[in-house]
Amino acid sequence: MGGAILSEFLTQTLIPVAAVVGIGFALLQWLLVSRVKVTPSGVSSNNGYNEQLLVEADEEGVDGRQAVIKCAEIQNAISEGATSFLFTEYKYLGVFTVCFAAIIFLFLGSVENFSTKSQPCTYQKEKMCKPAIATALFSTVSFLLGALTSVISGFLGMKIATYANARTTLEARKGVGKAFITAFRSGAVMGFLLAANGLLVLYITINVFKIYYGDDWEGLFEAITGYGLGGSSMALFGRVGGGIYTKAADVGADLVGKIEQNIPEDDPRNPAVIADNVGDNVGDIAGMGSDLFGSYAESSCAALVIASISSFGNSHDFTSMCYPLLISSMGILVCLITTLFATDIFEIKAVKEIEPSLKRQLIISTVLMTIGIAIVSLLCLPKTFTIYDFGSAKAVKNWQLFFCVAVGLWAGLVIGYVTEYYTSNAYSPVQEVAQSCRTGAATNVIFGLALGYKSVIVPIFAIAVAIFVSFSLAAMYGIAVAALGMLSTIATGLAIDAYGPISDNAGGIAEMAGMNHKIRERTDALDAAGNTTAAIGKGFAIGSAALVSLALFGAFVSRAAITKVDVLTPKVIIGLIVGAMLPYWFSAMTMKSVGSAALKMVEEVRRQFKNIPGLMEGTAKPDYATCVKISTDASLKEMIPPGALVMLTPLIVGILFGVETLSGVLAGALVSGVQVAISASNTGGAWDNAKKYIEAGASKAARELGPKGSDAHKAAVIGDTIGDPLKDTSGPSLNILIKLMAVESLVFAPFFATHGGILFKI
Repeated sequence: MGGAILSEFLTQTLIPVAAVVGIGFALLQWLLVSRVKVTPSGVSSNNGYNEQLLVEADEEGVDGRQAVIKCAEIQNAISEGATSFLFTEYKYLGVFTVCFAAIIFLFLGSVENFSTKSQPCTYQKEKMCKPAIATALFSTVSFLLGALTSVISGFLGMKIATYANARTTLEARKGVGKAFITAFRSGAVMGFLLAANGLLVLYITINVFKIYYGDDWEGLFEAITGYGLGGSSMALFGRVGGGIYTKAADVGADLVGKIEQNIPEDDPRNPAVIADNVGDNVGDIAGMGSDLFGSYAESSCAALVIASISSFGNSHDFTSMCYPLLISSMGILVCLITTLFATDIFEIKAVKEIEPSLKRQLIISTVLMTIGIAIVSLLCLPKTFTIYDFGSAKAVKNWQLFFCVAVGLWAGLVIGYVTEYYTSNAYSPVQEVAQSCRTGAATNVIFGLALGYKSVIVPIFAIAVAIFVSFSLAAMYGIAVAALGMLSTIATGLAIDAYGPISDNAGGIAEMAGMNHKIRERTDALDAAGNTTAAIGKGFAIGSAALVSLALFGAFVSRAAITKVDVLTPKVIIGLIVGAMLPYWFSAMTMKSVGSAALKMVEEVRRQFKNIPGLMEGTAKPDYATCVKISTDASLKEMIPPGALVMLTPLIVGILFGVETLSGVLAGALVSGVQVAISASNTGGAWDNAKKYIEAGASKAARELGPKGSDAHKAAVIGDTIGDPLKDTSGPSLNILIKLMAVESLVFAPFFATHGGILFKI
C-alpha cells in the first residue's frame, strides 16, 4: 500500500506556513487600502484609526473638502452602528455558547456515565480508546474554538468593510479602475484572513489534542467535529440576525423612500438610510463570513472523521490524514496568485470590464486549483488506500481522490455560472422579468417566482453528478473532499462576495455626501457587478452545503452504528417527511421576522417624513438613530425562534425517536432545503437586478421601461422588496440549517446511539 511521498515533518511545516502566508497577504492588502485617506489634513478622525489624513486632488474639481469630510462622517456612523450591533449580538451568543457547551459536555459525558476508564474503540473493538468523558471535554473545547473563530471571522470582515467603503467612494473620483481595486483588495483582506485563520486554528487544535489522544485517532477526530458545530452555530445566528437587520432597513427605506416619496436610493433625507448601510455590513459581510467559515470547518471535520477510521487512521499516516488541510493550504496559495490578476495584472479601464474581471477570478482560481489538487494528491496520498464504507472496506487510488476533489471544484463553477445566468441583467431571464413589470407588480412576482424554480434544475444536476462520481470513487470520503474542493478557493470566493456590499456602501456614501452624478454612476457600476457575484457566492455556499451535509450524514450514520437507512420503515419515513418540512417552517419564521421588523421601520420612516418639518426639502436632518434601534431590537429578538428550531430539532428527535428517525430528518431537510435555498436566492437576485436593469437604462428596451419613478420601475421596486428577505435572509440561512443539523447530529451521535429513542422503548 505504501505511504505518502511528503514526510510528516514537511506536512507539519507547510500547513502553518500557508496559513501565515495567507494572513501576511491579507495584511499587505489592508496596508495598500489604508493608503487611501478619508479626511483632509488637520481634521481629526473619530473612526478609531488615528491617522493624519490627506485629500487626493479631485480630477473634476467638483467634490471639495466638505464632501470628503462628509464621507468620513458617514463612514464613522456606519462603522459605529455595525460595531454596536455585533457587540450586542455577541453578548447574546456568548450566553448561548456557554449553555450549549455545557449541554455537549453533559450529554457526551453521560454516554459512559462519566467514567474515566479507557473503553473499546467504536470501529476496532480489539483496541482500547480514551474514555467518553475525554471526548465530551475535548468536543466542548473544540466547539468553543469553532464558535470563537467564527465570531472573529465575521467581526474582522465587518471592520474591514466599514474601513474600505468611504475609501472606495473617494477612489471613484479618479476612475472606476481605482475604486474597483480598493473594493476588491478590501474583500481579499476578509477572504484571506478567514481562510488562513480557519486553517491555522484547526491545525493547532489537532496537534494540541494529539498530545493527549496519542494513537487514538478515532477519538481525536471525533472530538474535532465540535469545531464545525461551533462555527456553524454562530453562523446561523449571524446570518439570521444580520439578515433580519439589513432587510428590515432595506424594505423600509425602499417602500417609503422610493415608492411613496419618490426619492433616490441612499438619499440622506431617508431616515432608514444609515440602518440600510449598516445592514449591508452585519448581514452580507459578517453573516456571510461566519457562514462560509462554518462550511469550511464542517467539510474539513467530515473528511477528517471519515479518514480517521480508514487506512490513514489505522496506520497513523499523518500526511494522508491531513489531506483536507493540505488542499486548503494549496487553495490559499492559488487564491493569492489569482488575486494578483485582478489587482496588478489586468487593469480595469472601463465599466464593462468590471464583471468579466470578477468572473475571470473564478475561472483562473478553478483552473489553477485543479493543478494544485493534482500535486497535493500525488505527494500527500499513498498510491492505494482503503476507505471505510458502511461496514466494508473500499480500495481507493490517489488519482480517484483527485477526481473527487476536482469534480466538487468544477461543480461549484457550474453552479456559479448558472446562478449568474439567472440573476444577471445581461441575460434574457432577468430581462424577461424586467419586461413583465410593464403590466404591474403582480406579473413581475409571477415571472420572478418562475425564474427561481427553473434556476434549480442545472445546479441540482451538477450536485447530483458530483455526488455520484465522488461516492463511486471513494464512498463518503469522496463526497467530503468534493465539498472541500468546492470550498478550496474560499479566499477568492469571499473576496468577490465581500466586494459587493463594500461597493454598495460606497455608492450610498457618495449619494449621502452629495458627490456629483459621475461618481455615483461609477459606484453603481461596481455595485451592479457585485450583485451578480454575490448571487454566485450564494450558489457556491448552497452547493457546498449540500455536499458537506451529505458527508456529515454519512459520518453520523457510521458513528451511530446504523447499517442502512431504509426509507420503507416507518421510523425513517416519518423523519423524511418532517425533515422536508423544516426548511419551510424555518423560512416562514425568517420571512415573517423581516416583515414584522419592516412594518415598524415603514411606520417610523413615514412618521418622520410627516412630522419633521423641512425633511423633504433637505433643510432638516432625519433621526437615523431610531431606525438603527428598530433594526437592532427586531433582529436580536427575532433571530432566537429560528435558531432554536434548528438547534433543538436534532436533540429532540434523537432523544425521543432515535437515530433512525433522525437520519430520515437529516435526509429530508437536505433534499428539501437545497431546492428552497437555490430558488429563494435566485428569485431575489433576479428581482433586484431587474430593478437595476430598468434604472440603468443601458438598452433601448430598458429605457422604454424607465425612467426611475415610472410605473414599471415602481413594480420592479416592489419585486425587489419582496425578494430582499428571500435572497439575503431565508435563502442563505437555509444552507446553514442543513449543515448545522447534520454536524450537531454527528457530535451527539454517541449519546443518541446509547440513550436515544425513548418513545420507541416504552
